[in-house]
Order: sequence, then C-alpha cells, then structure tokens
Amino acid sequence: MSDAPARPELTSGPEVVESIRTVLDGAWGDLRQRIRTELRPEQILGEPGQSITEQRARVRDQLLGLAEAGYGRIGFPAAYGGELDYGASCVAFEMQAYGDLSLLVKLGVQFGLFGGAVARLGTERHHQAYLADIMAGRLLGSFGMTEVGHGSNVQRLETTATYDAATGDLVIHTPTESAVKTYIGNAAQDARMAVIFAQLITDEGGHGVHAVLVPVRDEAGAALPGVTIGDNGVKAGLPGVDNGTFAFDQVRVPKANLLNAFGDIDDNGHYVSDIDNENRRFFTMLGTLVRGRVCVGGGSGSAAKKALAIAIRYGDQRRQFEAPGAEQEVVVLDYLAHQRKLLPRLAKSYALSLAQNVVTERLEELHGAGAARSGPSVDDAGRESLRTRPEEEGGERSASDQEAQRELETRVAGLKAVTTWHALDTIQTCREACGGAGYMAENQLGQMRADVDVFTTFEGDNTVLLQLVAKGLLTEYKEMWGDLDPAEMVGLVSKQVAEGVVERTTGRAGLQRLLDLAKGRDDDSALDDRGWQLSMFEQRADHVLETVGKRLRKATKDNAFQLFNAAQDHVLLAARTHIDRIVMEAFAEAVDDMPEGPARDLLDHVCSLYALASIEEDKAWFIEHGRLTTARSRAVTAQVNQLCGDLRPHAQALVDALGIPDGLITAPIAQRAGEAR
Repeated sequence: MSDAPARPELTSGPEVVESIRTVLDGAWGDLRQRIRTELRPEQILGEPGQSITEQRARVRDQLLGLAEAGYGRIGFPAAYGGELDYGASCVAFEMQAYGDLSLLVKLGVQFGLFGGAVARLGTERHHQAYLADIMAGRLLGSFGMTEVGHGSNVQRLETTATYDAATGDLVIHTPTESAVKTYIGNAAQDARMAVIFAQLITDEGGHGVHAVLVPVRDEAGAALPGVTIGDNGVKAGLPGVDNGTFAFDQVRVPKANLLNAFGDIDDNGHYVSDIDNENRRFFTMLGTLVRGRVCVGGGSGSAAKKALAIAIRYGDQRRQFEAPGAEQEVVVLDYLAHQRKLLPRLAKSYALSLAQNVVTERLEELHGAGAARSGPSVDDAGRESLRTRPEEEGGERSASDQEAQRELETRVAGLKAVTTWHALDTIQTCREACGGAGYMAENQLGQMRADVDVFTTFEGDNTVLLQLVAKGLLTEYKEMWGDLDPAEMVGLVSKQVAEGVVERTTGRAGLQRLLDLAKGRDDDSALDDRGWQLSMFEQRADHVLETVGKRLRKATKDNAFQLFNAAQDHVLLAARTHIDRIVMEAFAEAVDDMPEGPARDLLDHVCSLYALASIEEDKAWFIEHGRLTTARSRAVTAQVNQLCGDLRPHAQALVDALGIPDGLITAPIAQRAGEAR
C-alpha cells in the first residue's frame, strides 16, 4: 500500500486562472496585457479565402497600421523614437502570433530582421539615417541572407561586395546562379531597401561575410538599375508574405552603406576591425541577431497554444456516442484517448512558454539597453547579470561574456527547434481532434498548420540547430580533455558531469534542494516527486552527452567528419535531451517559486503531466539504460492517465490561463456555449 500523501483537491476559479496567467506572462506581463487590451482583431487577423494579391495587400496595410499605432518602435533605441526594451520586442511578437501568421512574419522581417540588422550591425550614421523611417513603416525593407546554394552555411555565401578604391563605392554582385538571394521576405513586392549579406573584398583580399544596405526599388516601386527582382510565387503557407529573389549586376552603393559595427573600410581603403579573427568576427556579428530565433520559437509556441484553445473548447462541447444507460452522447474530451491527444501537449506548451520566458529575460540581460554598461549589474529583480558589448575593451568580449553569449545561443537554438516541432505536431493533432470541422478554413487550424510548417526551417533548420547545441555542449569537454589518454579522459568526464560542468539551472538552490530530496526509483510515491522527475531528465542528458563525447574523442584530423557523421543520431539526441532538461527545470522552478495555494497545486499537476508524458515518450531509453523497470514504466503510463483525468475538469481554465484574447479565436467551433457564432 502506498504511503504517498493525499493529492490536494484541485480548483480552478477566476483567481486561480489569473494567478497562473501571471506566472505564464512573466517579466513583461504589463506589455502582454496592454496588447490584449489595445489590439483589435481586425488589426492582426487574416481573412480566409482571399487571393494571394489580396492577402499581400491586406498584410502590408495591417503592418503599416501597426506601425502607425507605435508597435514598430518596440525594442528600438529610445534615442531614435524607440520604446520599451529589447526583450519586449520578443514578447510583442509572441502576442501578435495569436493573429495571422503571414502578418507576423511580415512584421518580423520589417522590424526584427531588417530593422534589427540596421540597429545591431550598423552604427550612428545608419541609425540616424534610417531607424525612424523603419519604425514608422515609411521605409520597408528586406533581410537578404539566404542564397539558392547557401542557406544554413552563411559563411560560404557567394554574393560579393567589392570596394572600389577609385570611386569609394562598394560594388554588389551576384557572380553565379547559386548566389541569387532567395525566399527573401518583402522582396517580391514591398521592399525599397535590403540588408544584403556578402563577402567583403578590398585590395587587401577577402574579409568574410558583412552586411550592406542596398537600395532595390525607387519610390514608384520599380527595380533600380542592376537589380533583378523575382517572386517566389505560391507557397505552402504564409500567402500574405511576398517572398522573392534578388540578383545584382555590379550595383554600386556608397561605402557608408556598409553596416560597420564589427568591421569597416577606412578613408585609405584599408579594412579595419577590433576583432582580428575572421571566424570570431563572423560569429560575433551573427550572435547579435539571435533575437530572430527567440521570436520564431515564441511565435510558434503561441500558434500551438491557439490551436489547443480551439481544440479543447471544441472537445468540451462536441458529443459523440452514448455511454451505456446515458441519454446524451459523451462529450469527446471525457474520453481518455482525446485527453491523451490534447492535455500532454497543453502541458508541454506550458513548459515551453516558461522556458521561453527564461531565454527572453537572458536576451535582455545580454543584449538589451543595459548591455551598454561594462561589467556586472543588478536588475530590478535583484539578479546580477553580465552586461557587456563586443565594442568594449578593443571589441573583444571577456571570457565570461563569451561563455554567457555561447550559452544563450545554444539555449535559443535548441528551444527554437523543440518549440517549432512541437507547434507543427500540436496543430496537426488539434486538427485531427476536431475531425472534419478542423479542416474547414473558418476554423483556422488548416491555415495555421500550413503557415507554421516553415518555422521549422527558417531562422535555422532545426536539425542544424540541434547540431549547434551539441557542439556547444561538447566544446566544454574538448577544452578539458586536451591530450588525456582514454582512462584519464573517462575519469575526468565522470567527475565533470558529477560536478556539473555543463551549464544547467539546477545549481539554483530551490531545484537543487528538490534533486537532493529525490526519492529512490522504487518508491511508490516517487512518480509524483519533483526531485525524481528532475533527476530522470538530468541523468538522461548527462549520460547521453558523456557517451557521445567518448565516441567523438576518437576523432583525428583524418576521420573527424566520418566519425561525426556516423554519430549524428547520438549527437542530436544529446542536444534534445539537454534542451528537454532545461525546459523541465524552467517549469519546476516556476512552480517552486509560487506561493502555496490552489494555483500552485493546479500548475504542479500540469508540470507532473509534462514530466511523466515526456518520460513515457522516451521510455525505451529509460528502460534500456536501467533508469526504469518495466513495472515502473507501466506505472508511468498509468500516472499519465490519472493526471489527464485529474486535469480534465480544469482544461478550460488552463486554456483561459494562456491569456489568448477571445476576439482572436474566431473559429466557430471554439465559441463558448451561448456565444454568438
């Protein structure tokens, strides 16, 4: 007989909903509420059935309307009319993702990619000349990075920007068909200027990829001389985004158009940079653009939440088949199979949302306005954070700043991959959970599914991003191994894993206390124990990283590629398990920080559902590696079923706590009982 304490009776009244929403809203709760209150549905929703021409026109007009309302200013420097901080722009993006995703991507291109590149890669001359017009929507632009032959491998872009010392111009040129810029948002119709990434060349030679501002259209909308603009045409989704191509035939722009925060050409035609190493300069430059991945992850997470809101509302009203002796058919959400489809995914959406809050706060700490100050500072919550800029101290980041930036990039890359895959899976599951009704355009799910598909490959292909995560983790090992023999290496790896060399949040006192109190795996009550749940995520992540590290330790100059290629499944698993742990820790910490009461009890159950459903999903690994017995594995499944049943009466409250404005859920199948349809 189990000695487990009795479960608290769950309640989910308005106060509980509000308390949970406050936790999910995080540090920018005021901004989220402002957007909920201010934005009208017609400002950000789409219209099913419009032609592509109509979609593009509507989306452009909505973008200009939001710019006029001031939303283009969020996250830009106050000196040029910007408002709020850098992290706030990610939060605004998340909230806008409850509307039309074509509009969301158009906003991201204009204010995040184009405007963000000018703000982050440019200097005073560019800020003064362009930022006000970008924020107001008077200057629409594009972000020209991807080429036909080069997507993820940005360092090998072929477009050239050659300095002509005789005239002082930069000559932008597309030397091959594979160098044509493609899939560029705003390109086919609206952009008048583009940030073009190209190989910078002077008389001294090549200096790697840099960004240059290149005008592409005149005021009447015609392509400028030497600029060839194409239209990518009909896509699987995002019909309101005018993706297109750019090719350049010896197009000249002033040298001043070089975005020169990290490298410049002086008056004598010499290349100058405070960062001497080309690779380090390139990755420092791209590191300043990490916000794009933060936004894509957050936006796709919002789409998943909206899909769940539609499906759960529908499932709470739709009836199908009678139970024996009953007069009415059963509400489909009362079926365990239906709960199994939706509630674990709702729990995961909660988990990913809380992890998203953590990376957004970290982004603000490292890249926000306060980052202009050198050295550690204390923010409003009393947390010490490192805030340095690469321009300081000769342009080189301090070792601690480099480590913090690398950890942020690793976490953002992995979270973007996990969240976008979750969104794609969740929206499809929600569509199926709504049957034929879910396939109707008016119920939003079909268009959302088509739109979010590309989120898995833009701002970084997910598989490549997980490889980036794994390489970031393995760097820690490589730096420690040196030339150790295998026996010494194994001992050191074990020691470092035990001591926590890999970045983790479980060093924080609250979570470490839970881990220290974790019960044994055979304790009947351990499935409910947060420390045991955390330890399962941690053991898996540490073991997978340690074993892949041992495999790759055998690499030599001659076999490194073959060895890495043969271990890619293992490498990707190491990345995924690391991100899973980070997400679990963010959820556990959020619950642990809540005051005792019904809101914490309910969120605690959601956290347990996320944890146990995740363990169940990978039960083969846990059994193979001795972390679960077969009996315990069956107990995990039974507990997931129990948690689904416990949370079923509170499903609507948990949806309400997501804070999606009702006016943005226009699907007729998702209207509450008694509401107009």
